[in-house]
Amino acid sequence: MDLPGIKLFDLTGRVAIITGGSKGLGLAMAAGLASAGCKTVIVNRNSEEGDDAAKKLNDQYDPESIFISADVTNEEEVNAMVEKVMAKYGRIDILINSAGINIRGAIDELKYEDFKKVMRVNVDGTWLASKAVVPHMKKNKSGKIINIASTLGLVGLANRTPYTSSKGAVVQMTRALGLELASSNINVNGICPGPFLTEMNIPIADSPEAKNFIVGATAMGRWGELKEIQGAALFLASDASSYMAGSMVTVDAGWVAK
Repeated sequence: MDLPGIKLFDLTGRVAIITGGSKGLGLAMAAGLASAGCKTVIVNRNSEEGDDAAKKLNDQYDPESIFISADVTNEEEVNAMVEKVMAKYGRIDILINSAGINIRGAIDELKYEDFKKVMRVNVDGTWLASKAVVPHMKKNKSGKIINIASTLGLVGLANRTPYTSSKGAVVQMTRALGLELASSNINVNGICPGPFLTEMNIPIADSPEAKNFIVGATAMGRWGELKEIQGAALFLASDASSYMAGSMVTVDAGWVAK
């Protein structure tokens, strides 16, 4: 019996694209992969943030991290970004769809444009990036696509109709795409983070809602630290997850279990 042990998590020589990778959970996951030897490509629309993120990764982990500016809701920009990665590295092994936004509010206070904007980034962006990398992964006969959903794609929360709808769609997209690509040796799985203290959540961190419900809903009674998402990302990006398809990994301090 072969016992590969820790080498299962070695990503040396592999190439990962992380959308929304310049900050928050995206940057934390990029750092996790870079620490395992992966070449990382940070993608977002903010050049200053993206360049800074790539520099941090290069300084600490990986001399081949780069930033490419692209709007995940723009098909032409996404396709151009993927072609740039292929031109530089010649392969794409991992895609983490982490780009996402959240607009909160009661349904009778939100505008239709708010709903469409969240769906466009969170759902369309995930679909477009996945579509762009799949032909290259099929040609290479392997690949890992990791979609960042949310516990709010599995359970409900008032005043979050745009976000919960989008993340529920990401969950179902992950399941369907996992089945579709399994025969091509491409593992598509997702992560459902619970309440992490990201830039997106800082505005509500000290609100009564956050203290009484969001944090109170977890068994651990606290916000997640960014580094605590890295293990799940590394697992799904590595050979350790080779027998998984369309699965959702919850990293939520027991929110869904509770």
